[in-house]
Amino acid sequence: MEITIENIYNSLQQVMDPEIPVLSVVELGMITDVVLQDNGAEVHMIPTFAACPAVSYIQRNIREHLERDLHISVTVIVDKHITWNSNRITAEAKVKLAQFGIAPPKRLAGEVSEELFVEVPCPHCGSTDTYLRAPFGSTLCRAIHFCKSCGQIFEQFKPLE
Repeated sequence: MEITIENIYNSLQQVMDPEIPVLSVVELGMITDVVLQDNGAEVHMIPTFAACPAVSYIQRNIREHLERDLHISVTVIVDKHITWNSNRITAEAKVKLAQFGIAPPKRLAGEVSEELFVEVPCPHCGSTDTYLRAPFGSTLCRAIHFCKSCGQIFEQFKPLE
């Protein structure tokens, strides 16, 4: 099999986020570059949150997955020149987040503001009759909301710039 950037991205679609296992590192916008080399590939990635404790785990998963799928040598580098933001999440990933029970982040068009955390659609019933209960959820990149319509507590993937 010829090793191409497309083959590498296809394989990366199977590397899932450890905290949200329905989303790949590609869908989350964590891959910033792929460079083909004579003996393999170099993959550049960014975490979804600066203090993400799973960075080394994700690096290892990327390397192991590509080496197993494509039989190439892989180096995974954390890209320190690009900062992840929630606008990098694909439209398909936002649908998957809601189906998983996490409200996707609203699209940022400037700075993060309080309005991004009000009337967050409930992923369980779709109602916007919700309110922010806590700015931090099970991870630092999520907030906790409550839906007044269905009575469910749910997390929102925070809009981050």
